[in-house]
Amino acid sequence: MSEAQTPQNQDRKLEQALTNKIINDYFDNSESWLRAILRMCIFSLGHLDGKSVFVVECPNQAVAKRLSRKIYPFRGIVYYLTDYLDGEERTLFCYQEVKSGEWHCYDTSTQSWKAMRHLQMPTNSH
Repeated sequence: MSEAQTPQNQDRKLEQALTNKIINDYFDNSESWLRAILRMCIFSLGHLDGKSVFVVECPNQAVAKRLSRKIYPFRGIVYYLTDYLDGEERTLFCYQEVKSGEWHCYDTSTQSWKAMRHLQMPTNSH
């Protein structure tokens, strides 16, 4: 999710539309506060350590931390989008530090926060 790998905000309309669709489909019966903060995020699939990972890009640290405590609803989404049959479910809740530009992510597989430098987001090929 470095600057070179992350599309510009105006080029992310498709990801935002898919995020909204997922929110409407999977979080329709959830609390309104959860739907509201999810609409500030962008969902995408990335690759880490050679495996797919579901990424929730949050607008700030507060949103990322709040969502990292509510990981259960994301399990169904991970299974649906990635078709994991081995039971491995990995979601990253990330935010970017404004000053340093560094990404910090809560990794559900390790249940810990870490700086991420090697997360590869899919790139558009034209």
